[in-house]
Amino acid sequence: MRLPQARLDQVLDRFHQVEARMGAATDGQEIVRLSKEHAEIKPVADAVMALARMRAEMADLEVMAADPEMADMAADELETLKARLPDMERDVALLLAPRDADENASAVLEVRAGTGGDEAALFAGDLFRMYSRYASTRGWRVEVDSATEGEAGGYKEIIATVTGDGVFGRLKFESGVHRVQRVPTTEAGGRIHTSAATVAVLPEVEDVEIEIHDKDIRIDTFRASGSGGQHVNKTDSAVRITHLPSGIVVTSSEKSQHVNRDKAMKNLRVRLYDMQRQEKDLARSSARKSQVGSGDRSERIRTYNFPQGRVTDHRIGLTLHSLPQILEGDLDPMLNALIAEDQAARLADLEAEFG
Repeated sequence: MRLPQARLDQVLDRFHQVEARMGAATDGQEIVRLSKEHAEIKPVADAVMALARMRAEMADLEVMAADPEMADMAADELETLKARLPDMERDVALLLAPRDADENASAVLEVRAGTGGDEAALFAGDLFRMYSRYASTRGWRVEVDSATEGEAGGYKEIIATVTGDGVFGRLKFESGVHRVQRVPTTEAGGRIHTSAATVAVLPEVEDVEIEIHDKDIRIDTFRASGSGGQHVNKTDSAVRITHLPSGIVVTSSEKSQHVNRDKAMKNLRVRLYDMQRQEKDLARSSARKSQVGSGDRSERIRTYNFPQGRVTDHRIGLTLHSLPQILEGDLDPMLNALIAEDQAARLADLEAEFG
């Protein structure tokens, strides 16, 4: 892909403008805004400048290659740079391609049992454990916001906040229906059962203003359910908030009603923001339908087949015969393939833009 020089110059011009303004700004809010933009644009500017240096070096080597005394050495170096140039141009193109504004955000992870009764709840528990283990390998923090346990174990529903750099960017393609095929422990005849759980990954963006009017919400308190014994909540401390215009319902069931209200309002803002994102994604989908798009959460995206020890992602046709490792949190092979597919789609968009 031949990147237009005007586009590269535009990136560098904006980068230098931001740096110059940062040195002169005195308003606190402007400094914060400029610092954020600087952090976002610096990797792009660095890559553009590195590409410019390589192209300049190649031009110098072509001049040297015309000198008989230096021709051999210059030709060798020139071939090395020519071999590296496509990869560097691709890296710059990816940085220039339209990207998700919430790529680096933390996320709210929701896992719910679907069809399959107790087995679905157990599978939801397996999925949540898988994501928790993966988060641990990347140094992310997982905090459970609310959970409803299944009668035989696992979860009917569990909602957690996953905090860390780039959480949403790596997990956003996990949204959808996950299907499991295995023999339940309660199955005496050894028959394979199919059940499902749904996963939703929503970006948690702190600096986005979502206006919520008091007249648009109904707040109810209720007694949180627990696993019995000392865990039973004896007061009406759990909070349920219903957003009347959208019909969105959020709950939190910690011991403190004050904490629950704060958590529920946070989750409501996350869901309203995500609803806005989905509306934008739907509008964009007329221009491009990504194969790994995360908009349709009713779509069956993956099957975990225990008898054959395989996991298949149906969006990209990838099958990995490493089910035990994946359930233990080794998700990178699957996530990297999904991200690569999305990158290819974004590059295709950019190529169409550049003509």
